Amino acid sequence: MHKVTDLKVLYFGTPVVLIGSRNEDGSSNLMPMSSAWWLNQSCVLGLGDSSQTAANLRREGECVLNLPSSAQVDAVDALALLTANPHVPEYRQRQGYRHERRKFEAAGLTELPGELVKAPRAAECPVQLECRVESATALTGNRCTAFEVTVVRAHVEESLIVPGTDHYVDPVGWDPLIMKFCEFFGDGQRIAPSRLAEGWQMPGRLPAAV
Repeated sequence: MHKVTDLKVLYFGTPVVLIGSRNEDGSSNLMPMSSAWWLNQSCVLGLGDSSQTAANLRREGECVLNLPSSAQVDAVDALALLTANPHVPEYRQRQGYRHERRKFEAAGLTELPGELVKAPRAAECPVQLECRVESATALTGNRCTAFEVTVVRAHVEESLIVPGTDHYVDPVGWDPLIMKFCEFFGDGQRIAPSRLAEGWQMPGRLPAAV
C-alpha cells in the first residue's frame, strides 16, 4: 500500500560534501552539504542563496569538494549550524545557526591549499576534488541555486585506489558519510542524527547505534 503525502523533506540519501571556498577577504570557508550529484567530470551542487559558500562560488568561480568518510562524522556535524555569512537570516537563527569564520578550526580539520584552484582542501578527507564553476542556475521558488562545476584535479587517499590501477576507487574500501533525512549513515548503518535535525524539526525514529 502507498500513501499520498506532501513530503516536507526529500533528502533520500546522498554523500556529504565539505565545500572549500575563499571568502571575500581571502580567508578559508568550509561548508557541509548533501545536495550533490556527479556525471562524468561534472558535479551539480544545490546551495541556499543566503549561504556564504554560494556567494563565494559566484565571486571566485572555484571550490574544492572534500568528501569525508564516515569516520569524519563529528567534524562534519560540528560545522552543521555554522555560517561564515555575518548576516544570519532570522529563520536560520531560529534553526540554531550562528556566525563563525574559523570553520577549519571549529571542525578540527587541517587546511591544505589547492593545486589548481585557490580554494582550500581538508587534509583528513580521503577524497578532495578541485573544481571550477561553469554555471549557476536559480531554482524556482526555492531560494536556492544549482551550481555546475567541473572537476579539474582529484586527490584520493592511496589506500582507496584499486590495486594495479591509477584511475579507480575501491567501492568496498570507500565508506562515504551519507546524509538521509538529517541523519548520518556509514557502511549502511545509522551513525547519529545531525544537529540539523532539531532545528529543522525532523522527527527521527531510532536511537543512535552504540
